[in-house]
Order: sequence, then C-alpha cells, then structure tokens
Amino acid sequence: MDHKELVELDHQYVMQTYGRFDVDIDHGKGATLYDLAGKEYIDFSSGIGVNSIGYGNEKWVNAITDQAGKLGHISNLFYSQPYARLAEQLCRRSGMAAAFFGNSGAEANEGMIKLARKYSFDKYGKGRGTIITLRNSFHGRTLTTLTATGQDVFHNYFFPFIDGFRYAVAGDMSSLQEVAGHDVCAVMLELVQGEGGVLPMDPTYVHDLAVLCAERDWLLLVDEVQTGVGRTGTLFAFQQYGIIPDAVSFAKGIAGGLPMGGFLANERCRDVLGPGTHAATFGGNPICAAAAQVVLDTLDEDTLAQVAEKGKYIRARIEHMGLSSLGATRGLGLMIGVEVTGEESNKAMAARLIRNGLLVLTAGQALRLLPPLTISMAEIDKGLAIMKDSLL
Repeated sequence: MDHKELVELDHQYVMQTYGRFDVDIDHGKGATLYDLAGKEYIDFSSGIGVNSIGYGNEKWVNAITDQAGKLGHISNLFYSQPYARLAEQLCRRSGMAAAFFGNSGAEANEGMIKLARKYSFDKYGKGRGTIITLRNSFHGRTLTTLTATGQDVFHNYFFPFIDGFRYAVAGDMSSLQEVAGHDVCAVMLELVQGEGGVLPMDPTYVHDLAVLCAERDWLLLVDEVQTGVGRTGTLFAFQQYGIIPDAVSFAKGIAGGLPMGGFLANERCRDVLGPGTHAATFGGNPICAAAAQVVLDTLDEDTLAQVAEKGKYIRARIEHMGLSSLGATRGLGLMIGVEVTGEESNKAMAARLIRNGLLVLTAGQALRLLPPLTISMAEIDKGLAIMKDSLL
C-alpha cells in the first residue's frame, strides 16, 4: 500500500473526526520514524505524549509478547500479577496509597470526579458535589470531562451538559474564592495546562490552593494525564510542587503506547470507592500492565534527571536560534511550549516542520514539544537542525 491508497482507504471507511497532516507513519526506532516511502522523521510529539520510551524498545516488545502468550485478559473478578505489581511500583514511587486502573485519560479523570463526589456524599450527604476547575484547562472528551474542561471552544455542539462544575481563573485565588460555595467538594487542575498552551502553574498558587482545600475539606484532584509518568522530569509533576494530592490521574505515557489510564488515591481516599461503585472491564489489562512495568523500570532516577536536562537543553537551543517567528519557551522537563510570534499560525508552522521531517504539536497559540523521554541527544540535535533550517 502506498500513501495515496492509505488516504483513500481512510476517507472511505473512517469517520473524519481528525484533522490529519498529510503524512503516514509506518514504523520507527528510538525517536526516529519512517513513512511508507521510507522518509525519515524526528519525533518531537511521541503520539501526544504516549510513546514515552520511544519506538521498538526491545524490553517493552518482549514484555508484551511474553504476557500475551500467558494471559491477554482476565476480568477484575480475579487476581493477576501484572496489575498488582504495577500498582505497587506506582504507589511506592509517588507516595500515594492505592491505584485504580482504566483505559484512558478521560476515564481516569471521571474516576477522580466520582471519588470526590462519593467522599463528600459519605461525609456530608447530598448537595455538596460541585467541582471547581480552571479556565483554559482540558480534562477529556466524555460529556463529564468535557464539562470539566474550562475552554468554551470544546463545549460547542454537545449541549446540554451535566451540572456540578464551576470555573476559576488559573493562578488567581480571588477568582477561586468567588466561585466557591457550600456545595463544593473538590478542585481539579493540571499543574501544566497542556492543551491550553503548556502553561505551568505558579508554585505559590498551588501551595495556597492545597491549604484552602485542606481547610474546607475539599479534595485536591491533580490531572496528570499529560504531565505524569516522567514527562516533567519527575514521575509526577506534583512531586516538584511540594504537595500530596488526594488523587492524581495518569494515562498517555504509562504503558508506552498501549491504552491504559487510571488514578492514585492518598490514604484517606483509598477506601472511598468500594465494590460495585466503580469499574472498568479492561482496567489493569495484563498486557498493558506488563508494558507499563517496563516503562517504570526504564524511567529510573537517572533517566528522569536526564529528562529534565534534555528539556533545558532544547529550550536553550531554541531561544538562542534567533528565529523571528519563535519567542520564549516554557514548560517542565520534556513538556515544552514555544511561543509563535510571527504572522504564520502555529498550525501552519507545525505543518511545515512536519513536511520537512520534524513531528511537532500545537497547543493554544504555541508549538508544543513532547519528545519520547528516551530521545537521544543526536536525535534532539537533528530535530533542532530541521527546526532552524525550516524557520530561517
């Protein structure tokens, strides 16, 4: 099959819900990808933060293959080793108490929402189920997580939405106080707003928010679907903010390319959801869990330190390119936003870079860079050279 045949097949049989770039990807190794014609691309996107340890990782492939030969799926009515071992690693390395496994980021955030509302119902009864989220946030595409998302652009077409959410201006405690009330049970936020433009939260604001939540017995829910699993240079971004959330969600990079998500709860919330209150048929799937164990083993402390250093290196190189079309950079670790300052839109710029062999993303008005966490320095330099040559 060639590129034209693939595009025709897609257009005939697949719902056209994605604005795809006119590029196909066939295979890859490390952070380098190839299309059907053999053209090479350096990947600064990792499948929107999913392919955390790159492509063709032998340990990851072997773990999946071995587990598939033993047990591909068994319902959560039975015990199996892979999910239990994964839960132990996640809890030990995060300081959290217990894990729930699902399949996606939206499902993980829905689980946290249910956790918060049940915690409040058990303690205070009905009428205390409102969750405050932040303007410019993104929490998923189910109706509930879409309602939680603080961007009107995502809300169109899908009315009516469910009740129980209010929005505060990010970084503004007075705005949060204005929307607070006796009916609030939790605050949910991203520590770096990814889809909103790669915007890190101010540490003082996060600290003050954590204090307020503790004072009012609101649960502090941290959405780490994009920032989690090593993306920012620590296993979870909250570990850089000096807080312990009541629950934290994860997905994207956890299984290195297989669909998996979930959330972790702290000690006081670990038993809120009992038997029959929440479930996921494929949650903790043995193959996905085996893949995730390889991801966590790969992301040891040395590798996480390298993630932070690689992020600093990329940002410094971009800022010193002297390109009139690019401005300041921001982010944490290998979650990087680059301001687009020229007349060309970030989407048009991304399309040009992709045509020239560098896969990038957009977010807000910025370019968004999410390379595999194991990307080599040689691949970084090759990708930055493509960026410079393309935008001169």
